Amino acid sequence: MTERVGIVVRTRQRPDFLRRALADIGAQSFRDFRVVVVNDGGDAAEVDGVVDASGLDAVAVHRIAPGDGGRCVAANVGVRDAGTEYVVLHDDDDRWHPDFLSRTVAWLDAHPSDAAVAVPTEIVYEEQRGGAWTEVGRAPFWAGMQRISLTEMLSVNRAVPISVLYRRAVHDEVGWYDETLDAVEDWDLYLRILRAGEIGFLPGEALAYWTQRPDATGLDANSMFALTAEHAADDARVRDRALHEWVRREGTGLPLYLASLHAELLTHIDETVERAVHRLRAEIAADNRIEIDAHQPLWSRVRRLRRLLGRRSGRA
Repeated sequence: MTERVGIVVRTRQRPDFLRRALADIGAQSFRDFRVVVVNDGGDAAEVDGVVDASGLDAVAVHRIAPGDGGRCVAANVGVRDAGTEYVVLHDDDDRWHPDFLSRTVAWLDAHPSDAAVAVPTEIVYEEQRGGAWTEVGRAPFWAGMQRISLTEMLSVNRAVPISVLYRRAVHDEVGWYDETLDAVEDWDLYLRILRAGEIGFLPGEALAYWTQRPDATGLDANSMFALTAEHAADDARVRDRALHEWVRREGTGLPLYLASLHAELLTHIDETVERAVHRLRAEIAADNRIEIDAHQPLWSRVRRLRRLLGRRSGRA
């Protein structure tokens, strides 16, 4: 009998994170799942050893040769192998509440028109201490969010892979993860899903934990920090591709008008900030005999003014 949920774990030369991820999956209250570990160019024996020691049943390991993989390739390999009704990406450094699967599966069972369901998520900050990554703080990811909105998703991604369970059949309708992208592959897929249907949202407590290590480098780094340039480039690529589709269908009229309004808005903001800088500079110079160099970049002047105003308010 085929398991209902396929859990795709992407990993690359991070055995400690993989070990933690498999233990996290093993703690789920829902047990009808199959795990597919995708070894994206890492040491095969190392990954096999971690998987064998996990004690999990129904674990498959796929190995991608160095240079042939990447985040999107690894995701597609894992989802294709899973062959399950529902799928989710559980990257090796992220974690779940023990009831993540039981509650998200129940949601999709009860809402057959939803292509996917997302859950509230906490960012878990980690630092290297004593040779291990240790939690040092938490913060809500999009605090107060009550639904997955296409309007908001067009502006910025409001879900991360660890927080979204979706129907495998989605790929038959909207396509696979775009392997021409180095990043933002999840956001790109969510946009395609939302063009055709809905992504549900399970309100309440956080059920997914997205770990972040801002100071990490190399293999321990998060993709959002290690792939900053790739995120920016692929964000622009996804937007340009959508704009090209619009222009081919509707022409350039509306985009040209909106581009003009955007330029006017930026000019207005720059002028408003510049006037505020001049005013505050005059006030500070009068009170403190401190000059702000008008040739400094605008952002630098604003930052300096904020520091000076903070000092002045502290003396009040």
